[in-house]
Amino acid sequence: MAEEWRRERRGVAWLVCGRRTKWLVVLFWLVVIIVAAPLAQKLTDAQENDAESWLPGSAESTQVLDISAEFRPEVVPAIIVYAREGGLTAADRVQIAQDVRQAKELRVHGIRGAETRGPLYDEKAGPEAAQVYVPITMDAESWERIGPAVDSIRERVGDGGDGLAVHITGPGGTGADSAEAFEGIDSTLLLAAAGIVIVILLFTYRSPTLLLAPLLSVITALFTAQAFIYLLAEHADLTVNGQSAGILTVLVFGAGTDYALLLVARYREELRRHEDRHEAMALALHRAGPAVLASGATVVLSMLVLLAAEMNSTSGLGPVAAIGVTVGLLAMLSLFPALLVIFGRWFFWPLIPHVGSPEPTERGLWARTGRRIDRRPRLIWGVTAAALALLSLGLLQLRAEGLSNADAFTDKPDSITGQEVLARHFPAGSGDPLVIVAGQAQDDAVARAVRDTRGVVPASVARPPGTKAEHDGKVLFEATLTDPSDSAAAKRTVERVRDAVHAVPGADARVGGGTAALLDMDRATAHDNKLIIPLVLAVVLLILAVLLRAVVAPLLLIATVVLSFATALGLSALAFRHLFDYAGEPTDFPLFVFVFLVALGIDYNIFLSTRIREEAGRQGTRAGVLTGLAATGAVITSAGLVLAGTFAALGTLPMVAFAEIGFAVALGVLLDTFVVRSVLVTALFLDVGPKVWWPHPLARRGD
Repeated sequence: MAEEWRRERRGVAWLVCGRRTKWLVVLFWLVVIIVAAPLAQKLTDAQENDAESWLPGSAESTQVLDISAEFRPEVVPAIIVYAREGGLTAADRVQIAQDVRQAKELRVHGIRGAETRGPLYDEKAGPEAAQVYVPITMDAESWERIGPAVDSIRERVGDGGDGLAVHITGPGGTGADSAEAFEGIDSTLLLAAAGIVIVILLFTYRSPTLLLAPLLSVITALFTAQAFIYLLAEHADLTVNGQSAGILTVLVFGAGTDYALLLVARYREELRRHEDRHEAMALALHRAGPAVLASGATVVLSMLVLLAAEMNSTSGLGPVAAIGVTVGLLAMLSLFPALLVIFGRWFFWPLIPHVGSPEPTERGLWARTGRRIDRRPRLIWGVTAAALALLSLGLLQLRAEGLSNADAFTDKPDSITGQEVLARHFPAGSGDPLVIVAGQAQDDAVARAVRDTRGVVPASVARPPGTKAEHDGKVLFEATLTDPSDSAAAKRTVERVRDAVHAVPGADARVGGGTAALLDMDRATAHDNKLIIPLVLAVVLLILAVLLRAVVAPLLLIATVVLSFATALGLSALAFRHLFDYAGEPTDFPLFVFVFLVALGIDYNIFLSTRIREEAGRQGTRAGVLTGLAATGAVITSAGLVLAGTFAALGTLPMVAFAEIGFAVALGVLLDTFVVRSVLVTALFLDVGPKVWWPHPLARRGD
């Protein structure tokens, strides 16, 4: 042991937890957080939530956005809808006319008041509804002002009353409600995740003092990562939006706390064997470090695979998440151990580990579980795998075809109510038209092709007011759809319009707008699903093969994680249909759940399998499996609860997409923790025996 400790004194572990260098580590991170904290607060300002930051760069709708910017600034219309059952009164008409005059005077938050159009009444003899179109300019900076812009309009028109209903809908109204839903997302998720972590760490450590070290370390990591990402967003064109910023918080908290739990468990073991806490930590880092590094590398590389995605929002998430996990990994392998060594054994109060005290895992729950599985491992893994496969049939209930605006919120904001009112009285696509650009020489032919397409309101095909008549030989005009702009029927109309205008010789026509953007997103996501999922599997398999220096064990571990993913997705689909009554899932839902579950869920298999391999080298495979399960069972269970809890925090946001991702990932992590890792993997390793390490020499060693 003395020789091993002398080797440790020359390693990286000694730099982290040395008697003097531990203070330098803490000082370094103190300087980092002082510099990073102010920059981290600016990350919200650097977010890009405009359509182009989400769309694929090569999509036709993106091309239309770029071209239409030459005709006019990007405009998001807010639609004011007035309705009264039984018909609008003369007083209502006077009120509407007065509101229109006031709207035309607005010049704040990008509102183009002078271009206000309306009122347009429905076609009934005694009209029951009217709509007014108020354009809002949206540039890279003013997207953050969509909420204030709609608030300014609402201040002028009021909320109706005395039987007259007034709503603000259209892309502007929906965008404002979405902005409100995301308002304070960072602080909301930070508080929710921190609260969950505190509760679980108190339950796990049973120490009110010990939980301070992981909390301080993970918050330091989060602020540092946010600051670094902010600098890249400002100076290196890194795309950051509300989605990636929210996931960053959850990921750093969840993964960082997991690494802390693993290190504390190994440190506690070494404290029972060594009097010197510096020696104990050095050995803990030496033995647990490779598993933590492999786990972090798996997540980082899996996130970087997202760079291959067509969707800008998905490819932007990759480096954001990778940076967050990398910084979290560095903090947990340096700042966290240094803090533990500085505070000493008393930090574990009231359950202080002393030299020679018994190791509780040797006769604990997981030791007993391993012995029970060892009696009939083949039967146990067969029944477990069959049960998981049966539950995965819930995939037949999955509807990952996108969410309409009405189904995107967990509540029902005013814009959705207004959208329903608008659809009852006007063409359902009002307020979110198609945008067509074409060569000027063929503009009449293109307009005629659009008018003749089923699903388009013929009279609506026209050049919008307030735009240039021509630019660089091209013209721009709009068309209203008969179906709601976010519906499947509207997307099919876009396909028909594109086919029609592309067939006009020499027109070089392109079709964009909100519905076209949704269609392009669906197509890009379908492409990303087929590309990213196999790439992530290949990356994880390669890391496992290098870490375990085997082929059979990595293949078994990958198979169990894929089965766990399918089961989590199936159970989630059943819950969404029959428990939460959600209408469907976003098209990128399977991809995100897969990436997070495989990249993070494999962590627990890495923690278990590396400990099994370590013990197998000393005791043989069978004894190594039982010892590995007994030693890691409690810490992996706690880590799973932390990770599941932090992802469940996404459910605090009033957006269905976030709630669904959080639920599915949390469920999958719990399956990995309590079923796949503890039962299925253990039984498989016991049944296959030493051959699980093939082609490593351990495969030729008997039990």
